[in-house]
Amino acid sequence: MSKKRKQLGETLVGWGVLNANALPQALEFAKTHNKRIGDALVELELCGEDDVSKALAAQFGLEYIDLEKQPVNREVLNLIPSKMISDYTILPLAEDGNRLRVIVHDPLDLETLDLLRFRLNREIVPTLAPISKIKRFIDKFVSSDSDMLSQTMKSIDEDAPETEDDKKKGAVEEDADAPIIRLVNLIITEAVHGRASDIHIEPMGNRVRVRYRVDGVCHVRDDIPKHMQAPVTTRFKIMAGLDIAEKRVPQDGRIKMKIGNGQIDFRVSALPAYHGESMVLRILRPDSVNVGIPALGFAEDDFARFLKIIQRPNGIFLVTGPTGSGKTTTLYSALRDLNKPDRKIITAEDPVEYNFTGINQCQVRDDIGLTFAKILRSMLRQAPNIILVGEIRDREVGDVAIQAALTGHLVFSTLHTNDAPSAITRLIDMGIKPFLVASAIQAILAQRLIRVICAECKAVDPNPDQRTLKLLGFTEEQLAGKQVYKGAGCKRCNGSGYRGRIGIFEMMLMNSQIRELAFNRATASQLRAAAKASGMRNLLEDGKMKVLSGQTTPEDLLRVTQAEGLLVE
Repeated sequence: MSKKRKQLGETLVGWGVLNANALPQALEFAKTHNKRIGDALVELELCGEDDVSKALAAQFGLEYIDLEKQPVNREVLNLIPSKMISDYTILPLAEDGNRLRVIVHDPLDLETLDLLRFRLNREIVPTLAPISKIKRFIDKFVSSDSDMLSQTMKSIDEDAPETEDDKKKGAVEEDADAPIIRLVNLIITEAVHGRASDIHIEPMGNRVRVRYRVDGVCHVRDDIPKHMQAPVTTRFKIMAGLDIAEKRVPQDGRIKMKIGNGQIDFRVSALPAYHGESMVLRILRPDSVNVGIPALGFAEDDFARFLKIIQRPNGIFLVTGPTGSGKTTTLYSALRDLNKPDRKIITAEDPVEYNFTGINQCQVRDDIGLTFAKILRSMLRQAPNIILVGEIRDREVGDVAIQAALTGHLVFSTLHTNDAPSAITRLIDMGIKPFLVASAIQAILAQRLIRVICAECKAVDPNPDQRTLKLLGFTEEQLAGKQVYKGAGCKRCNGSGYRGRIGIFEMMLMNSQIRELAFNRATASQLRAAAKASGMRNLLEDGKMKVLSGQTTPEDLLRVTQAEGLLVE
């Protein structure tokens, strides 16, 4: 009788990499979202991609290849056509007669292995490596976007017209289209592969600056020569369906492109500026809102409170914070958890950034009078269980949202305030009656995003900056017996020391005391004092917990809290 193969989760628990208590949660997540357990564990950040690959290798009796310590000899890359390498995310490792050792990421992808045997007419010996490392190697040595981008830019620059009249002519000539199209496509592709959230094309006096925002921080990529400004801007506008002749007023559009194996949406904004139109492309990745609630970064107690709140039958749950603080991701994660066949969910959004199966999403269009308030009123006649209002912008929307909450609907929405207690005073300042605010709101969540230390180069910081720790309010008692970590910088994080982001949160649950204060128009400071007395942890305190747990650095917490004025209580 053959020995039963050990399950992946059991192997990781046995190695001490995965907490046994987290395994059922990962299995449920994998089942709900139709994912493999290994992908679910990585997505929920319960263990690293390397650990999953090593466990898979042990499970199937295959060799694990660390591409950073054992790089592929570039001379063997021609053993497999480059298109096959890119299409199937594989790498040739070595040949031995008629045997070819190939690096793959999925030992169960028998279809690809059979195809390789057929196409190459060789015996294939699979070895394992994480998919992200295979992709990085392919991007760098097989189809390097970075090199191609620089070469394309250089070739266009060398072919530039010499006179001003020629420059104007070259900007619109059909012959100049091909390299410009290639350049624009390479800028977009490189940004997507580099995990950027935005692409910024910014005209200056003598050049056009290209920047990518990665993990909330802008990085300069390169400068485009000034004579290429008009054709590059025009190309972006054509792709986004904007009016190329209109350069005096702002315009908004969308681009949909297939990059790699997936369709990526881009929200495009053109803004007239002093030196020409500034273009910003917001990259809307479908996977960025599919992280799941466990991966948002909640502490254990806040995680339990969050799950309890979103299961309530009625009331308003508000998420507050500035633009780019992850409010949409948090709300979509809640909706995905609640999206079951027995519930009807309707959203009113401006704009609809991500499409979800099973959820009715409505696009606000102020130009034809389809406002948040109008959609909300119509929603209530559709008998929904759960409603998402993109943003409470004025009294009219607030009143309808509160009425919906009081008539048995669970309402999710966002607000732009610095912290959770300020949301109550903001609603009252809009003109919404205090007794309605006090009775309808169930909880308010304020949040920001901080960068996570790269798992590949994470190390203890032997000499943390004492001034930074002092500014953050760390005491000797809090630091006693604790280690502060930093990222040394590696290929995986492009030398930044950070990879990915998580939230810091401030969750204020409404209780009788806070409701009474809201009813009596109490100040935000009075509401904050009552919330803290009932157990609320503010944003700075939550961030300090994440520093001491080794998830982020004091420097990044200081960057976020100083910028938001959260250091002053």
